[in-house]
Amino acid sequence: MVQVELLAEQAQSCAKRLGIRQFDLYGAQVDETSVQVDQGDPRQVKASNRSSVTVRAWNDQGQVGVTSTTDVDEAGLELALQTAFEASHFGVREHAPQFSPEATLPIAQSSNNKAPLALASDLLEQLVAAEKELLGSHPAIQGVPYNGLAQRQIDRFYLNSEQALRQEGHTLTSMFLYSKAEQEGRKPRSGGALRVSRSLEELDIQGCVKEAAEKLISHLDYERIPSGKYTVVFSGEAFLSLLGAFSNVFNAQSILDNQSLSTPESLGTTIASPLLSVCDDALHPTKVGAISFDGEGTPTRRVPLITNGVLTHFLHSAGTAKRLGAKPTGHANIGAKVTVGSHYYHVFAGSPPESTYDLATAENVVWIDELQALHAGVKPLQGSFSLPFQGWWVRHGERISIEAATVAGDFLQVLKSIVYVEPEPQLTPGGLCPRIWVDDLSITGQ
Repeated sequence: MVQVELLAEQAQSCAKRLGIRQFDLYGAQVDETSVQVDQGDPRQVKASNRSSVTVRAWNDQGQVGVTSTTDVDEAGLELALQTAFEASHFGVREHAPQFSPEATLPIAQSSNNKAPLALASDLLEQLVAAEKELLGSHPAIQGVPYNGLAQRQIDRFYLNSEQALRQEGHTLTSMFLYSKAEQEGRKPRSGGALRVSRSLEELDIQGCVKEAAEKLISHLDYERIPSGKYTVVFSGEAFLSLLGAFSNVFNAQSILDNQSLSTPESLGTTIASPLLSVCDDALHPTKVGAISFDGEGTPTRRVPLITNGVLTHFLHSAGTAKRLGAKPTGHANIGAKVTVGSHYYHVFAGSPPESTYDLATAENVVWIDELQALHAGVKPLQGSFSLPFQGWWVRHGERISIEAATVAGDFLQVLKSIVYVEPEPQLTPGGLCPRIWVDDLSITGQ
């Protein structure tokens, strides 16, 4: 674990020798062990311990230089500070980054959420057992080509020349199982599941195996679906994927760079159905590895983005907040350029619905479980998307796997076409979101 108090003393000493008045450091140390298996045998066992520190230094003209280092001893820090200071003379003058005004404010929660790390042999034992159980759940399941069980212990810190000093640590354990089935005369089918927890003991391994098996078995008997307009039900994971693909709507840096579907004047306008509310909440109790400060040391918090269909806030760094007359929200990532990114979406129902819907009695509805090829099928500046998906055609309350199809539409129109937000949330690694019902979306079958 990085001794951040000692690091701060060394950084101050080095900066004084170099004549640097303003600087900050943000970094992390990661201790990770991961395993993969193949038909009961270890395929890969990896262990690593790595550190990364981003160093920024300002000159007297307010320009900033940035460098990174993996050396956290005094000699490495001095070299990094000197390099960053030299680079500052080539830095931008307009809208140059500065310290966050909230870098010294108290943070909202405990800064240590660690659990003991398991041995690699324990990880292998659990993964081999999970693979065996999954393979035995149906005769058609031929293998689990993609699988893994990993543990990470992460220590993060931030400090600057104005006495800001933050540190926190947490552990993450994750398992993914992605299996494949083959039947004579039928197309190969696949299905997977992912689980994340704080420790191996808390990891829902049985739930991961069960979900992966049930999904894959449900896709064995498939049919073609006619092209047309359908009411579409997005799973929580699928809707969060779409929300993430068009996150420029909430991103203040994208807005200032004219790379967003929103403008500064969009705040307070209705962009979605009043049935929808969305927050970004890095401290949500269901988030494993919640973080209490961002790359600039700003405390994280719950930020309402859409409230009953109305766009209420953007995600900010210290720099975007200053330019748009707002407060930092704790979403900055520092590097060669300060960027803004989300932490953990929480999607929930807004205004009460006029009608409710139920998949158990649904007729001619498309249930999308997983969106695919997001890197190729999304045009984030136009708002349009055309994406293959994995899901089911629901008729008379029964679900039938769809052989192959794509869903296409306009993201902002999707938000306004929401007809129902289910009350029961679905927990995913990227956020908390219930199933979302959207009217009149284009489905192209094969």
